[in-house]
Amino acid sequence: MTLTGHMLIGGQAIAGSREAIRAINPATDAVLEPAYAGGSSEHVEQACTLAWQAFDRYRETSLNARAEFLETIANEIEALGDALIDRAVAETGLPRARIQGERGRTCGQLRTFARTVRAGEWLDVRVDQSQPQRQPLPRSDLRQRQIALGPVAVFGASNFPLAFSVAGGDTASALAAGCPVIVKAHSAHPGTSELVGQALARAVKKCGLPEGVFSLLFGSGNEVGIALVSDWRIKAAGFTGSRSGGLALSQAAQARPEPIPVYAEMSSINPVLLFPAALAARGEALAPGFVASLTQGAGQFCTNPGLVIAHQGPALDSFIATAAEGVQRSPAQTMLTPGIFRAYASAVAALAEHPQAQHVASGLAAEGPNQCQTQLFMTQAQDFLADARLQGEIFGAASLFVQCANDDEIRQVCEHLEGQLTATLHLDDADLDQARALLPTLERKAGRLLVNGWPTGVEVCDAMLHGGPFPATSDSRSTSVGTAAILRFLRPVCYQDFPDSLLPPPLKQANPLQLRRLLDGQREA
Repeated sequence: MTLTGHMLIGGQAIAGSREAIRAINPATDAVLEPAYAGGSSEHVEQACTLAWQAFDRYRETSLNARAEFLETIANEIEALGDALIDRAVAETGLPRARIQGERGRTCGQLRTFARTVRAGEWLDVRVDQSQPQRQPLPRSDLRQRQIALGPVAVFGASNFPLAFSVAGGDTASALAAGCPVIVKAHSAHPGTSELVGQALARAVKKCGLPEGVFSLLFGSGNEVGIALVSDWRIKAAGFTGSRSGGLALSQAAQARPEPIPVYAEMSSINPVLLFPAALAARGEALAPGFVASLTQGAGQFCTNPGLVIAHQGPALDSFIATAAEGVQRSPAQTMLTPGIFRAYASAVAALAEHPQAQHVASGLAAEGPNQCQTQLFMTQAQDFLADARLQGEIFGAASLFVQCANDDEIRQVCEHLEGQLTATLHLDDADLDQARALLPTLERKAGRLLVNGWPTGVEVCDAMLHGGPFPATSDSRSTSVGTAAILRFLRPVCYQDFPDSLLPPPLKQANPLQLRRLLDGQREA
């Protein structure tokens, strides 16, 4: 596949006019070609115009046609073959097997949303038939369905060049809902983004859809992003990245004459609680799993376990010692970009200089550029509670142990936490009462609670929730992974006393789509 360095606006490849982006291979610091000139506000205007023109037609495509479109995108991505894998490896420094797995996840979630679209339950059809004889007043015929919000802006993520980027979860769920999508590619992997964008554009054409259903823009600064969320035709945005980036987009979106939702995933340290009985019985056996989760992907996962909370004492000492041994054997790993590496090194240095943070262990020294050396630190509960700097996220393989004197200190630490994507509980039967007492706090603090596992690894399925209270996300009522993600890009519309011939197919009396409707308060079989 040929890389052009061009944006894709509708069906056209268009050269940008702003400062060029050049990908860097973080494993070698080599600059990769081609250069990608950034877009301007004029390019945003062009893409938004096409998306708006496409919206009404695309949102009323049949369920089967939209599902086939999602499946065609997956097929086109797979047809890219090794060209996609090779470029993604070069732009991210991630292992080939990781990129291959991520491609599988990306195509899998597209096909999962195709299944969801065909089933139609997301339309949430509700019908209350007229009751003309009801006393003292008759009831009108009332019918409700969900419709697409409108064009959606999606911002590619640095740490998932496929699964959270051009054709990732935000794009898949928005397209499934019936929303045209304009993607701002992440500057770290523009070539990967162009290849996937070309695949998506081919799918649009093969399925006979309006060209404005998809566009791909590049930009090195904030001009394109702010212009996108400020444009009146954009009705929602999906973002995965830093807290500062997510807040900037959210503030711009809220400052509009018509504010819109920005579904931003931003910051999480994902606490792990080691309960006393489990720690005493199998603390040493738990340590390797913790180290594996911490170091996976150089710690560049949003669910990286950056905090461990437990009772101080011999059992915790043994866990820490075993974890430290594992970390000391862990090789340094290439981070996604030189900028991410510099941010990691700076954050680790700041924690190392903190008077209440004791350094526990370091991984093996780096052997190449931009490599993350795993780090472990330890502090006391009262020090953690007294200084917010100890609670900050370090994006990379670094974790902080918090030693607590008693159950009350554990509760205080949990109450003190910001919102999180996950909270993990390692427990045995003897720990159930203590865990039960903490559950109300943890439910308020995190989107996903898991027992006797590790938070890295997010299954794409119906029940998954990847979200949480601020600052984990900007809207704790939603998920960016799993089929419920489609709900972010929908809104309800009620139709009162419409003639059947004017009703959209999901609401017609004969139920031609064979949907499971809520009919007069009863769910149809």
